Amino acid sequence: MAMQMKVRAARRAITCSVLSATLSLSVAVGSADAQTKSGTTRVRIDTDAGAIVVDVYSDKAPVTAANFLRYVTDKRYDGGAFYRVVTMQNQPTSPVKIEVIQGGLDSDSTKRLPAIAHETNDKTGIKHLDGVISMARSTPGSASSEFFICINDQPELDFGGKRNPDGQGFAAFGKVVQGMDVVRRIQQAPADSAPPQRLKTLPRIRSILIVK
Repeated sequence: MAMQMKVRAARRAITCSVLSATLSLSVAVGSADAQTKSGTTRVRIDTDAGAIVVDVYSDKAPVTAANFLRYVTDKRYDGGAFYRVVTMQNQPTSPVKIEVIQGGLDSDSTKRLPAIAHETNDKTGIKHLDGVISMARSTPGSASSEFFICINDQPELDFGGKRNPDGQGFAAFGKVVQGMDVVRRIQQAPADSAPPQRLKTLPRIRSILIVK
């Protein structure tokens, strides 16, 4: 009888160990799923021209994404604009042509935060494909508030590309998932035929909100 009781106790201990391990694995998998989902933040850019929905990749470009989302949560972009469009026709002196629309605070420097470190896209893995959103800059480490959205694939904006002479490319941090028709409509609006390629009528950014 004593032996049978010992066997039953041993079996119960084994069963409890298996259940505990299974529960731990489930928790770990659940945590991993949550981390994967939390790596992307969806925002909606409401403009005079329509809405543009963007997924921001905090897991891939943490520095650049955090900077952009701070502007969003602080409502610093509200009242800003898309003000520059680059087409194949309005960059006559550039040996490397691109297609983008650029927006942000425009000339309102009172809302601008300090510049951030440059996250090269050879590290983040976010290439400048059609609909990708990225930071405007001059020298590496000078990006702060202004951003652009690619129209069609733009490999010359990637690390090693020739659009910027320093070859460091631009810091991409997300992608348009809805509203590329709005982006293209903005790009085709009347604008100056040479740099700074400023739009004649600026589509104002009414708000940028986190939607999930």
